[in-house]
Amino acid sequence: MELEFLGTGAGVPSKGRNVSSTALKMLDERNEVWLFDVGEATQHQILKTAIKPRKITKIFISHLHGDHIFGLPGLLSSRANQGGDSPLEIYGPVGIKEYVETSLKVTGSRLGYQIKYIELKNEGEIFNDKTFSVYAGKLKHRITCFGYRVVEKPRVGELLVDKLMEYHIPNGPIFGQLKAGKVVTLDDGTVLDGKDFIGPDKPSKVVTVISDTRYTPEIDKLAKDADVIVHESTFSNDEKKLAYNYYHSTATQAAELAKRSHAKGLILTHISARYTGCGALILQKEAQKIFKNTRVASDFDIYEVPFN
Repeated sequence: MELEFLGTGAGVPSKGRNVSSTALKMLDERNEVWLFDVGEATQHQILKTAIKPRKITKIFISHLHGDHIFGLPGLLSSRANQGGDSPLEIYGPVGIKEYVETSLKVTGSRLGYQIKYIELKNEGEIFNDKTFSVYAGKLKHRITCFGYRVVEKPRVGELLVDKLMEYHIPNGPIFGQLKAGKVVTLDDGTVLDGKDFIGPDKPSKVVTVISDTRYTPEIDKLAKDADVIVHESTFSNDEKKLAYNYYHSTATQAAELAKRSHAKGLILTHISARYTGCGALILQKEAQKIFKNTRVASDFDIYEVPFN
């Protein structure tokens, strides 16, 4: 599982940072990519990566400000033109369906795939299958805004092949049966229980994505014990009054959350254009005083989960 940052700037694009979009790549786990926000020119950013639009199966929108959704109609259209024909799910506040469908209708755009809209009104679980669950929590921004918590369910451990070598079993169907935890009887009458040859379950991973917000207790629920928190950090603590007035967070507030939540790592994004070039390191250093395992993201950065 990897996070790839397609846009890390706040408000408007700059020469160094595009506006908000983050990809959660789960190619090994699901052969899918999930996007969190789709700011203007996200599809242009994707062209500079190895991400294939047809692999994008879910899009999670935090709120309806333009720097988080202006790239959505273009991306959806390009996905159709690039071989994407599988259904797509879009999660977000009430109004996201109207925005997308109006954009497509006015421009005469036709998609060769179905979009399922899940418009959110309250906190809670919004997706659940055998491998992952996703929770949404209301943030505190100028308009309705949601943060997301992605939880991978524990995966069955690896088959202990070395332990099986003494039985001289050829690689084939028997391995598959044992991996499934079944009891197998060999030709010589030896009985093997698959459960005895499977390593410990792989622990679940938790990714939390917090967009534009002042502090609200709901964030603590989303961030608890996360392997990595992706958190907006529009301002430094020197400008905390400005952050509060604009319903945003500082690097210090993000770091305090990570420490309080016992997270393993923190990645700062949604960086104000006032922090140009190496100036963004001010935010990183500020946060590291509180929570050491912090990085400020740049466009096209890739981090494995858990983030170390």
